[in-house]
Amino acid sequence: NNSQNENLKIFKKALDKNKVKRPIIKNILKSFLVGGLISLIAQGFLDLYSKVFDLDKDISTSLMSITLVFIASFLTGMGVFDKIGEFSGAGTFIPITGFSNSLTSAAMESKSEGLVLGIGANIFKLAGSVILYGIVSVYIFGLIRILIMGG
Repeated sequence: NNSQNENLKIFKKALDKNKVKRPIIKNILKSFLVGGLISLIAQGFLDLYSKVFDLDKDISTSLMSITLVFIASFLTGMGVFDKIGEFSGAGTFIPITGFSNSLTSAAMESKSEGLVLGIGANIFKLAGSVILYGIVSVYIFGLIRILIMGG
């Protein structure tokens, strides 16, 4: 039993010695800056569509979303979005760009299997759980709101 405890101490010491030290503050800052930059770009497109092209707020918002989806998909296809994600971590997880990236990468991964059995069957492979739990959580929070506020 003493030898087991001694071996365990040696093992823990070796683990601690070789443990990867993560720069948490640095990672948080990179994530915050990249996420903020994506949001700033989104605001720029929103201002472009609403102020320069003088479009309605709802139309401008839709066009901004479509533009971000296109850019994220294009960057995913070119292999750039993954590099941005590696650098920033959760900074690219802003819902619309992260969702676009997950759909595009799943489609690219399964394109060799054909349109129906490949892309069609696998495009929501990564995003499906996000959609599912998004719907479930909205339903639960909606029920809670109805119970608390009464309709």
